[in-house]
Amino acid sequence: MTSSLIVTVAPNGAYKQPAQHAALPITADTLADTAKACLDAGAAMLHMHVRHPDGRHLLDAHAYRQATAAVRRAVGQELVVQITTEAAQVYQPPLQMAVVREARPEAVSVGLRELLQPGVGERDLQDFFQWLVANDVMTQVILYDTADVAHWQRLRASGVIPDAKWFLLFVLGRYAAGQTSSPTDLLPFLAADDGAHPWAMCAFGPQENACAIAAAALGGHVRVGFENNLYLKDGSVAADNAALVRQVAQGAQALGQRLATAAEVRARFL
Repeated sequence: MTSSLIVTVAPNGAYKQPAQHAALPITADTLADTAKACLDAGAAMLHMHVRHPDGRHLLDAHAYRQATAAVRRAVGQELVVQITTEAAQVYQPPLQMAVVREARPEAVSVGLRELLQPGVGERDLQDFFQWLVANDVMTQVILYDTADVAHWQRLRASGVIPDAKWFLLFVLGRYAAGQTSSPTDLLPFLAADDGAHPWAMCAFGPQENACAIAAAALGGHVRVGFENNLYLKDGSVAADNAALVRQVAQGAQALGQRLATAAEVRARFL
């Protein structure tokens, strides 16, 4: 296992609007500018949402290709660009999976519980995950609690999800009061995890950085950004997404950890 820390930035998400922070990127051009700033701050991967012109969440292969092209013009291959299949209470599993197949991204994040829905058979899941492997799509599987971890392990054990270089994301505090997170939220995940795949965490609220550094110290990787949190560790509002990445880079230095590059991420998962 590499000792370098993979830092992903999630700069916008499905819900936040520029009215909540002027530096929230929702267009291809502002995503590209954010990508460059976050690369310079230490990120190796960009978790990217795209939006309708009015700011609503969008899953659309053409929009993903346009935004990815803008990011590539800004940073070349120096960031892994990860799209999302997030439903955001709008999209159903067949469309979520179809968008990935059409977009053919370098990387994607998939919420397991969003696909484990009535009407989605295990054969559908198997076909989708096998397609991801066959097409060399770096896939991060999002798990919200230990029940999700158990479902993930069951699907792997039964062969529904094939053996591959999966990357897990533990979401801390998604269902906590006020949707805020604490570093201790990581402990149930680590107790349930079988250690078969690398993992990262994301967290909500002002303790995002504390959660990130705890994860780094415990052998995981981190995702930070305006999608889930607008605050620096001192409680002040961050100037931009790069400020949140920079805090993690400083914490990694204190831990004696080197930051991973996009090339190292690709070598590990593709």
